[in-house]
Amino acid sequence: MNFDPRFSGRNFTSVGTRPIRPDGVDKVTGRARYGADFNMAGQLVGRVLRSPHAHATIRKIDTSKAEKLPGVKAVITSTDLPDLTDGDSAMYDILDNCMARKKALYDGHAVAAVAAVDARTARQALKLIEVDYEVLPHVTDVDEAMKHSAPVLNDTIFTEGVEEKPTKPSNVTKRTQYGHGDVHEGFGQADFIVERSFKTEQTHQGYIEPHACVASVSSDGTADLWVCTQGHFVYRQHCAQLLGMEASKLRVTSSEIGGGFGGKTHVWAEPVALALSRKAGRPVKLVMARDEVFRASGPTSATSIDVRIGARKDGTITAAEATLRYSCGPYAGMWAELGAMTAFACYKLDNVKTVGYEVLVNRPKTAAYRAPSAPMAAFAVESAVDELAKEIGMDPVEFRIRNAAQEGTRSSYGPVYGPIGIGPTLEAAKNHPHMKAPLGKNQGRGMACGFWFNFGGQTCTDLNIGMDGSVSLAVGTVDVGGSRASLSLVAAEELGIAYEQVKAVVADTSSLGYNDMTDGSRGTFSSSMATISAARNAIKILRERAAQMWDIPVDDVVWEKGHAIAKGEKYGNLAALSLKEIAAASGKTGGPIAGHSELVADGAGVSFATHICDIEVDPETGATRVLRYTVVQDAGKAVHPTYVEGQYQGGAAQGIGWALNEEYIYGKDGRLQNPGFLDYRIPVCSDLPMIDTQILEIPNPNHPYGVRGVGETSIVPPLAAIANAVSNAAGVRMTHIPMSPPRILAAIEAERGG
Repeated sequence: MNFDPRFSGRNFTSVGTRPIRPDGVDKVTGRARYGADFNMAGQLVGRVLRSPHAHATIRKIDTSKAEKLPGVKAVITSTDLPDLTDGDSAMYDILDNCMARKKALYDGHAVAAVAAVDARTARQALKLIEVDYEVLPHVTDVDEAMKHSAPVLNDTIFTEGVEEKPTKPSNVTKRTQYGHGDVHEGFGQADFIVERSFKTEQTHQGYIEPHACVASVSSDGTADLWVCTQGHFVYRQHCAQLLGMEASKLRVTSSEIGGGFGGKTHVWAEPVALALSRKAGRPVKLVMARDEVFRASGPTSATSIDVRIGARKDGTITAAEATLRYSCGPYAGMWAELGAMTAFACYKLDNVKTVGYEVLVNRPKTAAYRAPSAPMAAFAVESAVDELAKEIGMDPVEFRIRNAAQEGTRSSYGPVYGPIGIGPTLEAAKNHPHMKAPLGKNQGRGMACGFWFNFGGQTCTDLNIGMDGSVSLAVGTVDVGGSRASLSLVAAEELGIAYEQVKAVVADTSSLGYNDMTDGSRGTFSSSMATISAARNAIKILRERAAQMWDIPVDDVVWEKGHAIAKGEKYGNLAALSLKEIAAASGKTGGPIAGHSELVADGAGVSFATHICDIEVDPETGATRVLRYTVVQDAGKAVHPTYVEGQYQGGAAQGIGWALNEEYIYGKDGRLQNPGFLDYRIPVCSDLPMIDTQILEIPNPNHPYGVRGVGETSIVPPLAAIANAVSNAAGVRMTHIPMSPPRILAAIEAERGG
């Protein structure tokens, strides 16, 4: 059956309602099983030995003493994870990150691992492993790493994307450029120009659940992996390739996930657990300690960004350019490229240029963090936009409205926009009561815009109708933000039945076709599209069964409100058949009734948001208090509005922590100084106001219901909105994130001294 993904426009019965979440009771009562809650008979405890050095050559590893310790069943090093990547540099980087080969590249880099009968024995075994290191010079700062005098992390890396082919290795792995027009000419037309440099420090996603898995490799080569992940199909592919297994022999089951936000899109310890199990011949459970999560799993990039924007007296932006330097950890990435693409995406610009540099540093391998790279770029750009509006003498909202992108605008990263929500979010913010509320002494208001692409990708879904009329929906996208409830609503909507009749489950990799990683805000967008397709396929079968029961042509049967109806006056004596009635007779009409769908969900539809923030700053201490916060964002169509609001609020809360407190602090020795929630401070309830939300619905033309992804855009504006609020409250432009009290106080004192 051909599936038409275009927006059709319709009235909804189930979609847009707010039913109770299906997983809520299990989670609040402790029945839900997360990564560390699964156990297997005879399982061993896995532990990882990590480098205490930021950069060091591994001369020799002696595991003999650990291997002789009673209770130790396996000890592995990189020799137990040989290079099977066949020249695939991206896969080799994953392999090297899981277990260091020639060099330890950051504090916390795994160098060996053990499996033992209990945790005490495993810890003791780690102490018996002797590693001979040659400590090398290190670099942890993104700007320092770009200097010619910086130690080179990888002598096989030569900068890509530059005109002249480099002759020397570099910490800059790639240069990318986006834009159009002539920025030199555009700046020549400007009456006002603002030029600033900005820095953001590295932050962690802050998920409460640490990485955890249970791996079991059997003697016949089959294996099982239970793991907390955002993409169990991708984990299967990566783990199988790294261990030289056939992917079909590895079954991966995703547990409930206690937060991911992009940090659980990469394999970290899972290949190690599988290698330990294979060597020991028993299941191995490996759970990262909190300090390991911070030291050895992916944080976001630290950045250094230069922005220059020019405008005429009437407020029209004539040119904009930015140079963005993003740290990648010790492996190549595309983080600066994403920053370069998103930086000016909110605006209609004739002349724009962005250049991104991917920079290697002796820090953990960078991972996605909810709209990766966009918050830092938005912080720099939106701060400069605010400053430029002030220079011109325009209201910052009006200035943005004047320059906002719209349908038909060529984006700064290339594509031409279809229907988009940046203008409506700005108008809504302008008219919101928050924008008109009075401010007190030492208080400031800031606002900012944000953009994210959203993704679709490969998606597979099964919909099975039981003989009792219940519907089981098997999906392959991990529920990271309420998608089981949303997808159940979609299935109920299509089938015309009650939400309570549908139960959505996340299937393992042996039960369903391939699904891409649950990232890029694709979960509800792509799986709802596949669910609609599967439901429509099931409806086709339901109509056929009804026709068979009535002994009439199937073309004379329509499906309306959960019932098969014989159309036409000649069938006036035939009462409608409900889904439950048709399902009950399925054993006599051809067997089970099901719908299946596999598709590539294209046209995810870009997303925009505008945030407003009020901050109070203590001029004597630099301490801040968030007084009020409002999120306005386009959802396309809010399938489950409560979950959508939760995504908006969650992104804002994380952005508040990022803007005001959170940062990785490295010592001169290159070691992380704050690998735990005591010293790496994420916001708690008392730090946050009630975050207000306003959902706008500008339908995505590439989805039957108009759905857009909502999970990531909400973290893009906060850094800038809060920076603008703090700057207005303190009377000095803040250019360094996080704006901790010492930084704010230093800026105030520097301004006073000036």
